[in-house]
Amino acid sequence: MLKNLDPLLNADVLHALASMGHGDEVVVCDANFPADSVARATVIGRVLRLDGVDAPRAVRAVLSVMPLDSFVDDPALRMEVVGDPHALPAVQREAQHEVNAGEGREVPFAPLERFAFYERAKQAYCVIATGEPRGYGCFVFKKGVLLAADEPRA
Repeated sequence: MLKNLDPLLNADVLHALASMGHGDEVVVCDANFPADSVARATVIGRVLRLDGVDAPRAVRAVLSVMPLDSFVDDPALRMEVVGDPHALPAVQREAQHEVNAGEGREVPFAPLERFAFYERAKQAYCVIATGEPRGYGCFVFKKGVLLAADEPRA
């Protein structure tokens, strides 16, 4: 057991998040997402799992150790609802709350069309599959940097 780490973060997920560099992306996806086939194209090359956990809870765990990129306009993306791109299902609203809490500021999700999301996910560092049963619980996060107190910020 480690102190001050979210207990959901298993060794595989922690290793991937620690190995990522500034600008690398992680996908957190629901149980409906083709995680295994998409993950094969990522840097890690295999799906990482947080089974039995909903997507917002997984987002909280990931963002408890990973800063979002403050040098880009959209460090957090969500999959658009097919046929209603402006809709925000409950799972996305709940995840938005976790993003804002984790960053200590408003970081609104940018929408990404479903098939564009799949293609973007294939370019990610890794895919973390959750047990989220609700559709559209799929997100991309761009890793930022942790700067020293005396360094300039974006």
